[in-house]
Amino acid sequence: MISAKNISKTYDNKKVLDNVSIEIKKGEIVSIVGPSGAGKTTLLHVLSTLDFADKNDKSALFLNEIRIADLKQKEISKFRNSQIGFIFQFHELLPEFTALENVCIPGMIRGDKPKELESRAEKLLKTLDLVHIKNQKPSELSGGEQQRVAVARALINEPSILFADEPSGNLDSKSADNLHQLFFDIRDRLKITIVIVTHNKKLADMADRKLSLVDGKWVK
Repeated sequence: MISAKNISKTYDNKKVLDNVSIEIKKGEIVSIVGPSGAGKTTLLHVLSTLDFADKNDKSALFLNEIRIADLKQKEISKFRNSQIGFIFQFHELLPEFTALENVCIPGMIRGDKPKELESRAEKLLKTLDLVHIKNQKPSELSGGEQQRVAVARALINEPSILFADEPSGNLDSKSADNLHQLFFDIRDRLKITIVIVTHNKKLADMADRKLSLVDGKWVK
């Protein structure tokens, strides 16, 4: 499902990732931990095609058995929109749109038919116990509700891979626990692969595998 080999990334002559390799199976939940500045978010961005590794003949990234380097930029954008979901520490919901409209945005970008898209979004909100707030704007929602709306938005295009960067970092403990359990419910129901960068020890330990990154390298 995810295969990355010899991934390096340099910013301002500083090597943030140093020949990192990783294999993640379909339906697996993997947590990535490590101190601030270890390169965790950079790795997540490279794996999710939001950023690209340093050019190296020995490096390679395969997602769903597709070699990303073989795709043109427009093809990568289309692949990202249809196959990858993102959840960030800050929910990044658009304040002028309702919860339902925010969830629909990735489908709108893909060009889905509005009625079918709205129906799919409502089903997702119902699954996440959010249908009652579908017409409310982000400012009217609790932190936990905002983040669950962000989860619904990440799932609206039925991706095969979900990347989450400190998804519960701004939540209270109860909302965080609910979100953590939601990841496993989603995996079990949709067979989706999930990669989570987190400082939350409880969430990290729940994953199928926990990997530690320090100074751009894996450590045991």
